Amino acid sequence: MGVEADLVAGSGGIFEVAVDGKVVAKKALTGFPSEQDVVNAVGAVLKR
Repeated sequence: MGVEADLVAGSGGIFEVAVDGKVVAKKALTGFPSEQDVVNAVGAVLKR
């Protein structure tokens, strides 16, 4: 996708994916997302 990503350690099993500060995938809401779910969520925000 040509994006730069940073991994930030959390605590308590937290897993969130954010794009420009906007959370696009969150384990607490939908369960642990698949790799494709993350790609789709990020792509939707970036319009790719």
